[in-house]
Amino acid sequence: MKCTISLLRIAYWWGVIADAVSAILMLLPNLFLRVMNFNLTPGRSFAFGLSYGAPLMIGWTILLIWADRNPLERKGTLLLTLPIIVGYIAIELYAISTGITSLGSALPLLAMQTGLFVFIVFSCWHAKNLIGIA
Repeated sequence: MKCTISLLRIAYWWGVIADAVSAILMLLPNLFLRVMNFNLTPGRSFAFGLSYGAPLMIGWTILLIWADRNPLERKGTLLLTLPIIVGYIAIELYAISTGITSLGSALPLLAMQTGLFVFIVFSCWHAKNLIGIA
């Protein structure tokens, strides 16, 4: 039981940290471009697009913190995170395919997101097997 809760909490906080960092980068477009190593031109439209998504990222960060308060009961929140991670992976693969970034530049982020996806699935599977519910 303790192990299951620990696994879920690691998954929640991995997501919290990733989302919080992303939200900060979204609010600082020039830093976002430097960190992500995207071949894009910073400007008002770019900054607006990023800042428009930042509240959602902040909201999801808060949601994961809330879910961590009752990790077993709220593990469904982690499952809702999976399509978001898949979406970000798809966006990065698109960026690689169109030359916005290189595979080498995107690889660390792709590895982190893939790792988080697998860890969430494992943690929720472990919790399901422990308590026998979905």
